[in-house]
Amino acid sequence: MVHKVIEWSLHNRFIVLMLSLGIFVWGVISVKKNPIDAIPDLSENQVIVFTEWMGRAPQLIEDQITYPLVTNLQGLPRIKYVRGSSMFGMSFIYVIFDDDVDIYWARERVLERLSTVSSALPTGAAPQLGPDGTGVGHILWYTLDAPKLDLGEQRAVQDWYIKFALQNVQGVSEIASFGGFQKQYQVTVDPNRLLYYKLSVPDVINAVRTNNNESGGRKFEMSDIGYIIKTNGYLQSIEEIENIPVANQNGNPIKVSDIGTVQMTGEARLGIFDQDGEGERVGGIVVMRYGENAAEVIDRIKLKMKEVAKGLPEGVKFDIVYDRGELIKESVESIKRTLIEEMIVVSIVVIIFLFHWRSALSIIIQIPITLAVSFILLNAFGISSNIMSLTGIALAIGVIVDNGIIMSENAYKHLSERYVQWESSNKKSSEI
Repeated sequence: MVHKVIEWSLHNRFIVLMLSLGIFVWGVISVKKNPIDAIPDLSENQVIVFTEWMGRAPQLIEDQITYPLVTNLQGLPRIKYVRGSSMFGMSFIYVIFDDDVDIYWARERVLERLSTVSSALPTGAAPQLGPDGTGVGHILWYTLDAPKLDLGEQRAVQDWYIKFALQNVQGVSEIASFGGFQKQYQVTVDPNRLLYYKLSVPDVINAVRTNNNESGGRKFEMSDIGYIIKTNGYLQSIEEIENIPVANQNGNPIKVSDIGTVQMTGEARLGIFDQDGEGERVGGIVVMRYGENAAEVIDRIKLKMKEVAKGLPEGVKFDIVYDRGELIKESVESIKRTLIEEMIVVSIVVIIFLFHWRSALSIIIQIPITLAVSFILLNAFGISSNIMSLTGIALAIGVIVDNGIIMSENAYKHLSERYVQWESSNKKSSEI
């Protein structure tokens, strides 16, 4: 009977040991898969609708765009509320959904509603969705160190080369450009000349728009060869814009140059970006996609930057002004060091107070097993490893060993009482 009890006890211990080892291995794998960030993402589950209608006052934006969009988007399923904000030339709508709603399901619902609302908006106002990121999605800011290029050329390099290359990086939702000048052709019309030629501003706009176009013809065959006819009317220089005919009076064409001037300049700006008081800079903001691993995305962006830098003009290089990767590394290393120190201190305290290495070992083993289970649950609930979640684990280490100490002391007490009873019964039997 004694041998059977011992065998059953050893068998159970082996099963528990293998189960604990399996949980520990699973936890190690979960640690590597768990997203790492410096701060927890506490932002609301929102979809942003952005509409641009430049040149209009905030009150007109509110009446013509923001109000119609807000009233129509309020009927969406599983939303908390809809916020609207109007400013000069721009409208922002924030559609807040329930926390358990999938972000891409929410974006689809908003797109479906926008397809029916857009027809009621003014001509030229086209609402579009914001990036599928969150309020803490700005993971990296960079500027261009280009002393040989002016601000317009720097912005062209950023918009037409760097932005397209970095947007292909896995986990990046958007590259938001800032600073510099966006080059454009501007036609400055003289109102006195318009009055003299009896023309209006819409006449000039329509003439420029219709002449900046390309149209296709038909195919015809000649000498057993097929030809496709097309007209190429895209404007490519200031001279071509100046020569556009606006009207014809008494057989004489009235050109754009007759009623105004054409120049290459930058788009009107609402602000500038200055770095360290040394002058204006051009750069971009890397916005991380919802639910991605911030540390991994930053590493991919930096690797892509090295590849992109090979194609930049001579003397142009990246200057990273904000890198959350450094904050993530410092935060995680600090918490990791604290966890190790606490595990060592708690283990020493348990050994000293119990003064029994087998009991202490059974309690100390609970610490890594509990940490493994914690990371398994973090992955299961979609929580990232950040300064808040890791600090919670660090604070709970003392609580983790409490139940083990209580159980060990309780078991030791019961074993001692049984041993005393066994000794007393043996003493009585020997006396008899």
